[in-house]
Amino acid sequence: MCGITGWISREGLSELEREKVTRMNSLLEHRGPDGAGEFQHSNLSMAMRRLSIIDLQGGGQPLYNEDHTLALILNGEIYNFIELRGQLQARGHVFRTRCDAEMVLHLYEEYGDDCVHSLRGMFAFALWDGKRRRLLLARDRMGEKPLYLWEGKDRLIFASELKALLQSGAVPFELDPAGVSLFFNYQYVPEPATPIRGVRKLPPAHLLTVDLDPWQITERRYWNMEDAPPLKGSPGELLRAELETVSELVIRSDVPVGIALSGGLDSGSIAVLAARKYPGIMHAFSVGYPGYPGEDERVEAKALAEYLGMPFHEVEVETGQVVDFFPELIFWHDDPIADISGYGYYAVMRLAREHGVPVMLQGQGGDELFWGYEWVRQAARESHQKSALRKRGWAALPEYLLPALPGKWTRNGLRKWVESVGGLRPGWERFQRHRASPPDRLRFYDVCYDFAAQYGFYEGLYTPLFRERLEEASAYEPFTRPWPWPPVDIVTTHLICDTYLLENGITQGDRLSMASSVELRLPLVDYRLVETVIGLRKTHSDRMLQPKAWLKAAMKGILPDWVMNRPKRGFSPPVRLWTAGLFEAYRRNLKDGYLVQAGILKPEAERFLAGDPSQSDLIAMLSFRALVFEMWCRRFS
Repeated sequence: MCGITGWISREGLSELEREKVTRMNSLLEHRGPDGAGEFQHSNLSMAMRRLSIIDLQGGGQPLYNEDHTLALILNGEIYNFIELRGQLQARGHVFRTRCDAEMVLHLYEEYGDDCVHSLRGMFAFALWDGKRRRLLLARDRMGEKPLYLWEGKDRLIFASELKALLQSGAVPFELDPAGVSLFFNYQYVPEPATPIRGVRKLPPAHLLTVDLDPWQITERRYWNMEDAPPLKGSPGELLRAELETVSELVIRSDVPVGIALSGGLDSGSIAVLAARKYPGIMHAFSVGYPGYPGEDERVEAKALAEYLGMPFHEVEVETGQVVDFFPELIFWHDDPIADISGYGYYAVMRLAREHGVPVMLQGQGGDELFWGYEWVRQAARESHQKSALRKRGWAALPEYLLPALPGKWTRNGLRKWVESVGGLRPGWERFQRHRASPPDRLRFYDVCYDFAAQYGFYEGLYTPLFRERLEEASAYEPFTRPWPWPPVDIVTTHLICDTYLLENGITQGDRLSMASSVELRLPLVDYRLVETVIGLRKTHSDRMLQPKAWLKAAMKGILPDWVMNRPKRGFSPPVRLWTAGLFEAYRRNLKDGYLVQAGILKPEAERFLAGDPSQSDLIAMLSFRALVFEMWCRRFS
């Protein structure tokens, strides 16, 4: 695990530009406290920071091929490096290190840009081909490792974190209205956008090449989950096989590996499979809150750890700690992310580092791949109806008017059922709503009340000038797809992975683990496992089954029933308590603050958001997002 950065220019680099690369690299030290390296060329400067995980003594970067015509810096881990090493040695390649990253150099010698197709793991890398005077940038399929880009006239700058670009002076702090608006609608900025003008992320599963002779920048996608071939067979057996494989790959390390454990299905599945293969004793880490409120999962996590024979470590987070650390948390998030549970992630990773465990496994991805969120299931149902409407017009109306049973067999539930004419009225209203919406827009985030409600609400908070600068930017763009759509279940899975999982989950996990110099590994987003899910979904439908039915089938007989049958509880802290504490401490920052001075929010709007955030859930959400973005702008500007 590392941090990487670089600057390439058509006309050659000045000493000042090289100094900025050195400065960017120093700002990534938390990502790699164990060493640093640089590569210099007349037109290119690349640098990296190293967190030593595999080949602790011999894996320093940059890495070179035999004649030094290729130079590589890489952030991440290539999990299948042992298998690749054997294949490449059989073809005559000679290795100088035991490092997993060296595989990329020799694969590039064999296959060129297609080297990425052989890699199983998480990575963002920069490879300089001296013979072709060409730079190759690549990012892993699911986007576990970040890579920010800024393009100017005949030059390109890249870095693992946004803070390196901004605080080094390499890129000016100038807000992008479209990115700002996306943040307020989503609580994060969906990739590849960022809130900074001119800065974007290289999308997951993409390659970017920069040729010097002549100067040309080219970008292409090399993988798409929707292209996974159809699979027939038992979902439980096929998924179990992939889970067994990936759980063996992700424990490869020359330093201790631990797991963030909640005691639920996702982290429990990883824990039970990985612990069986781990050569040592794997430690478990968990977070809780004073008084063991309903959000606290330590009891269940400890019970599973004891069942698996894992030493268990816990940290109890108090509201005062969250309040005091809030400005620093925003800094370590790197991107503006208004997820109040972020401190819990940070606390677990810091606890692991304090116990000498620099590699952690986590169960992110299970909810997104296996229908863990009810709103995503609803979005898929409604997109399926809208697809039928697009194909058949009024003939699709009966699908909307299917009678429904009462939600609850209570007097109030029966009354609501009668008022809805047995469920027919909501179906008719949904039919009309789908007819009126743009035909290429899937149903996705707009099934959530808070998204739809705030979309219009913010229009009244923005200044007229800021609304004009938004031009044609739309919060609906991330889930607008040209017709015909892929199968709805598959495209919905892709959407939730490309939005909430990628930016709120994976990004937050990467930054808050690296803040403590911990490498985070996410077995449930392994691309082969994802391809298996999509392939099965092309021949089976699991959307109407119980949530995570396929994952439970895969873990049957391995994970105890008392874990499998636990009610779902999201990784959520005492939200109201934390929100009240944060606003008590920081609400003054919202009054005539940066967002007003920058012409984004009206002064009266910001004062309104700085008021009592408990007056409604919607206002509390809007206020928290405004507070996060206000403090993010102050820190990074």
